[in-house]
Amino acid sequence: MSENLISGKTSLKGRKTSAKKQKGENKAKESSKGKRTQLGKKDEVDLSMAGIGHPEIFPLVFTTKTQEIFNCRVDEDVTEENCFKLIKKEDIIQDLKTRATISDFHPVKKVVLEYPGEELLVVFDAKFQYGQNFYFVASEEAKENLLKPPETAEEKDEEKEEENTEGTLEVHPYKPPVHKPWVSFGSEKEVEEESVKDTVTKIKYMISRVRRKFGAPITFTDKNASRVKDSYVECTSYQDKAFSIKMLEKDVGIQMVPKVREASTQTKWTYPKNAATQYFPRQLSNEEKEESLSSEKLKEFLTSVHLRMEIALQQNEIMNAFFDDWKALAEDESSSGGKPDVYLKAYQSFTDLRYLKDRTISCVCWHPTIYGIIAVSARQQLSYEEQVNLSDKSLLQQSVILFWSFFDPIHPQLMLECPEDIYCFQFSPSDPNIIAGGFINGQVVLWDISQHEEKLQNAKTVADGIKITAVNMPSLMQVQKSSTEPPLVRYCAVSSIQYSHKKPVTDIYWLPDYFEDNQMGATFENRAEICVQLVTCSPDCSVLFWDIPATKLPEQPSSEKVKEEEIFDMPPDVPDTFKHLDLCWKPLIKINLCESDTNTESGPIRISLRELHYHYKTSEKVQSLNTLEVPTKESPYTGTSTSSRKNLKVLDNISINFFVGTEDGEIIYSDWKMETDSDSAKSVSQKHAQKYTIHTETINTLQRSLFFKDIVLSVGGRNFAIWKEEVTNGPILQSSCSAGRYTAGQWSLTRPGVFFIGRDDGNIEIWDLLKKTHEPSHFQNISESMITFISPWTASPKQHFLAVSDDLGVLHVLEICQTLSHPSRNEHANVLDYFEREVKYLKYCEQEFQEYQEFQAKKELKWTWRHRGRKQV
Repeated sequence: MSENLISGKTSLKGRKTSAKKQKGENKAKESSKGKRTQLGKKDEVDLSMAGIGHPEIFPLVFTTKTQEIFNCRVDEDVTEENCFKLIKKEDIIQDLKTRATISDFHPVKKVVLEYPGEELLVVFDAKFQYGQNFYFVASEEAKENLLKPPETAEEKDEEKEEENTEGTLEVHPYKPPVHKPWVSFGSEKEVEEESVKDTVTKIKYMISRVRRKFGAPITFTDKNASRVKDSYVECTSYQDKAFSIKMLEKDVGIQMVPKVREASTQTKWTYPKNAATQYFPRQLSNEEKEESLSSEKLKEFLTSVHLRMEIALQQNEIMNAFFDDWKALAEDESSSGGKPDVYLKAYQSFTDLRYLKDRTISCVCWHPTIYGIIAVSARQQLSYEEQVNLSDKSLLQQSVILFWSFFDPIHPQLMLECPEDIYCFQFSPSDPNIIAGGFINGQVVLWDISQHEEKLQNAKTVADGIKITAVNMPSLMQVQKSSTEPPLVRYCAVSSIQYSHKKPVTDIYWLPDYFEDNQMGATFENRAEICVQLVTCSPDCSVLFWDIPATKLPEQPSSEKVKEEEIFDMPPDVPDTFKHLDLCWKPLIKINLCESDTNTESGPIRISLRELHYHYKTSEKVQSLNTLEVPTKESPYTGTSTSSRKNLKVLDNISINFFVGTEDGEIIYSDWKMETDSDSAKSVSQKHAQKYTIHTETINTLQRSLFFKDIVLSVGGRNFAIWKEEVTNGPILQSSCSAGRYTAGQWSLTRPGVFFIGRDDGNIEIWDLLKKTHEPSHFQNISESMITFISPWTASPKQHFLAVSDDLGVLHVLEICQTLSHPSRNEHANVLDYFEREVKYLKYCEQEFQEYQEFQAKKELKWTWRHRGRKQV
């Protein structure tokens, strides 16, 4: 029992000794630095403890290295109980020779050399009695006294008492510890200050999914790296304006300190000095001059260079020798031979505090024949899911289509009434006074503005009249008051709700005037040369073809006529052009993009047909019609009849294929040919054969190039892609991930290799494929909010405009510079050659990928056979 108690005390002392050792070693290091510095300057400093009566003791600092050399490591070789260590004098002298001034014995070098004995005593000073962790005994007498101290009378008496009581040791009983109340000394505050607490509000995310997609089978496929541009898709970081993270300050203690090192070089620097050379011209005497002029060498030299000199003088007279040919390569006349300026110059801006406040512009269309007239539609600033949920609710604010004029940017010239939010609209190519649009509830609507055509044409004269007649203030106020109320045009016809789209109409186009479709999707010639059919798409997985039938309706019973009269009862100011279609208009063809086999739906947002390259009538033809016809002219749509659609010729050269961009970012390539179902005997659309997934978000632009019918631009998410029809391997060009989200796109009307892309941060990217294909060639900020629509327009060969709308309800009209509007020499051929090269490269990559797959399949087959052979053996 006593041995256990003694060992317990020893272990406690060992722990205390180790703690004291660490503390003491650090103090010893700090104090030894100053002493060593002083010893280096003056070696005869007395380090002994003579001041306190111990001249034979010299305190020393033993570093870890010294302790390892002489086997006097703390808590291993020496302890507080066993603190003595004998070191040979020869070993110390050898250490002084090896490490010189670095040796810990260097301060007492003289004492060591004069020591008479062979072994020196070094004592571990655990309590720092003499100021350091070790001390050195410099005399034999003191050494013997420490190793063998003389016994005193008290110690002898104690030994006798221990011998007497050794046999009768008392065992003390165990007393359990007593619980005492905790006394706070302030430590809980430090713990609370150093603890980490959540101070930032947590962000909530709601991830929703269509219920029908729960539990759907998932298939993973391998993707070839060669299909991706540069075999790498980068997701670059961008600044999210929705929120900002504030940096908090926090006090943190660390134990790692970087090492500081000073370095110097011997580079020699020379000071620059001005140098000058003085010389004088060489002067020849008259005799030397005559001799040089009459020499044969001079005559031969002049004879040899005479012809070349004459030709050079003639060339200097004919052309400018200092003309810079490189600067002359620039084709921009306004740049004067320098780098051409590329910019979009602000020309006009339109907004309305009544109809466009807190609303976003959904569609922008230029009037095809009247200069400076542009129409815009607006809708509520809602997300796509909110639009779908609110599609069956009434509007809190009246929705209209506004007509603006360059000559009066403050007041709208005309307004088209919309019972619901309008998502898209288009002018008719045959008659610009006819406008078709799509509502947010899925209906298709028609307007006729022929009664207000003269007002739009006279917008310039009216604006000039306001300025001229403004003689006094009252008359000016009256004119402005009368001009601030534009006429409101009511719609002529709306499609039947039952047969319309179930979700918002997101895109609408007029079919060209040289063909029309029947219910089976076959194309026939259009002898009337009037656009009588529309195509629309909606996220309800359907594409509808609408036909404007003849005005003469078949005879019906009297009861049905009474019902129709009630339906067709329109206000007197509404044209009766499409009176027979109102609320009973049905689609001609319905193409369903829902795949019944896989139970997957594809909600189209944008559609692009190959045959949509129609051109509006020229202004000269329209003006001649206006001047020849009487004021009460009829629309060309009133002349259509059933007889004009009989015995029509079938057109086999019309392409019935189309591209569709969905809300999930997919690109679908299909056709509108219908087949007869054997079970129900109804016309059913064919399955779409090709589907591509390139974009990660909704497709907002799907447009064909005006110069190449088979080239399509798709924009969605953070990238865009260029497709070529009949190339099934994928897009021929795909951009990398952009810093901002793309929201709109449009091809240039005059340059084949230029297109514009709008972003959610209000910037416009201008891409020129002949200059750069990996990044935009130019970049310009237009607005502070998201770009929602882009529409170019060519007013004249020297004047080109770009209409850009934003999410704040502001329409910006920009003038395109000459560099972006005038094509370079052979630009069409160069762009076509670029597309063909990309197609060849895509086919080559596909071929390489197929060969690689075949090689991998053969390799796996060989491995399988070898593995089977080993098992059999």
